[in-house]
Amino acid sequence: MRSPSHGGGRTRRRLVFICGVVPVLLTAVLALYRPAALGRLDDTVYDMLLRSSRPQPPGDRVVIVDVDERSLSTIGQWPWRRNVIARLIARLRAMGASTIALDIIFAESDRYERVEGMNRRVRESPQRYPDDVLADTLKDGRVVLGYALTFDAAAPAPSACVLHSLGLAIVRPREETDDAPFFHATGAVCSLPALGQAAGVSGFLNAAPDSDGILRRVPLIAELNGRVYPALALEAVAAATGRRDMVLRVANVNASSLMVGDRAVPVDGKGNLLLRYRGKKKTFPYVSAADVLSGEAAGATLRDKVVFVGTTALGTREVVATPLDTLFAGVEVQATVADNLLQQDFIRRSTIGSIVESLVVLILGLAAVVLIAVTGVVAGVAASAGAVGAVWLGAVWLLSANGLFISPLYPTISVISVVAIMTLANFTVERRRAETAGRERSAAQRLMVQTLLSLTEARDSETGQHSRRTQRYARLLAEQLATHPDFHHDLTSERIDLLSSLAPLHDIGKVGIPDHILHKPGPLTEEERREMRKHPALGREVILKAEQQAGVRDDATLEMAKEIAYTHHERWDGTGYPQGLRGRDIPIAGRVMAVVDVYDAATTRELYRASISHDAAVQFIVNAKGTHFDPAVVDAFEKVAAAFRG
Repeated sequence: MRSPSHGGGRTRRRLVFICGVVPVLLTAVLALYRPAALGRLDDTVYDMLLRSSRPQPPGDRVVIVDVDERSLSTIGQWPWRRNVIARLIARLRAMGASTIALDIIFAESDRYERVEGMNRRVRESPQRYPDDVLADTLKDGRVVLGYALTFDAAAPAPSACVLHSLGLAIVRPREETDDAPFFHATGAVCSLPALGQAAGVSGFLNAAPDSDGILRRVPLIAELNGRVYPALALEAVAAATGRRDMVLRVANVNASSLMVGDRAVPVDGKGNLLLRYRGKKKTFPYVSAADVLSGEAAGATLRDKVVFVGTTALGTREVVATPLDTLFAGVEVQATVADNLLQQDFIRRSTIGSIVESLVVLILGLAAVVLIAVTGVVAGVAASAGAVGAVWLGAVWLLSANGLFISPLYPTISVISVVAIMTLANFTVERRRAETAGRERSAAQRLMVQTLLSLTEARDSETGQHSRRTQRYARLLAEQLATHPDFHHDLTSERIDLLSSLAPLHDIGKVGIPDHILHKPGPLTEEERREMRKHPALGREVILKAEQQAGVRDDATLEMAKEIAYTHHERWDGTGYPQGLRGRDIPIAGRVMAVVDVYDAATTRELYRASISHDAAVQFIVNAKGTHFDPAVVDAFEKVAAAFRG
């Protein structure tokens, strides 16, 4: 037959175990459904992994031609005349660039034409204007124009933009809805129609940061007026590789695959590509536009390259924050996308990534539950922390070596929740167990006190009644004494309760006094008085024996009981018994009981001498201040003496 305590222990452990399992299951569900409220935290984890992983170097097929500060100081302020842009494009084409992608929008006519007036335009030749020169240059091919899509909620205004859509096929699983797996634009800001027609190919420049201002992903495709359009970098790579046939294979609401020829590009449910940054800014080769125009740039630098033309000069550049840098040029974002497409080393989330993360949550979380339940909180927490660290290291390795992003966020949440909740549950259970044990111990102590007191009453009813009265007196006096600064820390509410409950035991030693002395109706002889004075030591001995038989050691309750029984006849001036203690050497409990014992004996007991009145007893105690009694205790007694009368 199991003991109740054994069964209670198993119940407590089972309760703590269940408290650990519940957050694991909840976190596993969160990992599957990925609530938007945790999206920001998931992005932060992604940034941490990206910064911790080893960046892959850029390939050798992307170059940035930069309209930088030196270019402006050499050629003039921005924007340049269109014939200068045309000459720059012609130079790049002559140097062997395979594709030239312009991260620039020519939304208005050349400003040099406008300032001269309608009839006095600046001409390069008698028949040709700067915009015409640029259009003629674009017709020679290998140039991709940039434009910006707009997403205003208001009704779109009619647009004269000449944009170039994709012939995109969309393949969906049967269970998927017909919702378009890309963003829907409402309009566009583009170059002049003549330039768009001349170029023949174009791509949008949109790359909006997430809500926290960090650019992690860019859209590769978007829809406008029922047609699908490519991003600038996607169109540039398609033009350079000759792969314009594209298919979007939708895996689920969160993941798709964009097939560019035979190349599979992983995108999310809105056609976004997670960027694999090559490092901080200027990781790609930069060539000054001034060097290209002057012929100082080496031809080998640009031959067979996908060239992005953009501006980084102050006042003209567009910068964004990335997980690796806070001032990343917009043109380098386009270069990064193109390099990712060319190298095919994408960062991707597996189509079953949520399931994998949920399984890791279950395995790691349940392992933490078992460890904490079996080995305890400290060892379990240490082992769990090691396991979480291993998961993070594994996530960094997967991202660095394979470009696979498996978020350690939910496994970490799972383990932290397990540790926190199981620790709290264990603390709560142990506290309740301690409270139960304390109540049981208090009950046992009260039973012991009552048993010992009953023993006294069975031997001498008058002594028993005297002992019970002192219980109330001791509480009144101790509560008043506790207001004194010297006693405030010693007489806490708990110790006052204890003193009051143990006060009846002060005369327990009288059970060892012979009846002919204990019940003698008159004054005691000297020999009888010496025998009677043994009762403090006998009382201490009774409690000691009870303590030894119960196997109790260093118990505060029994320690105070021994003090009360053994020292309540000590006197402040050292003339008391049994030890002759003086002043503060006498325990506080003994000093309090000395006053209480004398007051009750003087006002109620008539065995050895006639009782006296309350006022006489109070005066007697006051007169013995500093000799028989502690002065501070007498002062406290005077303040509550009226309550003793009742």
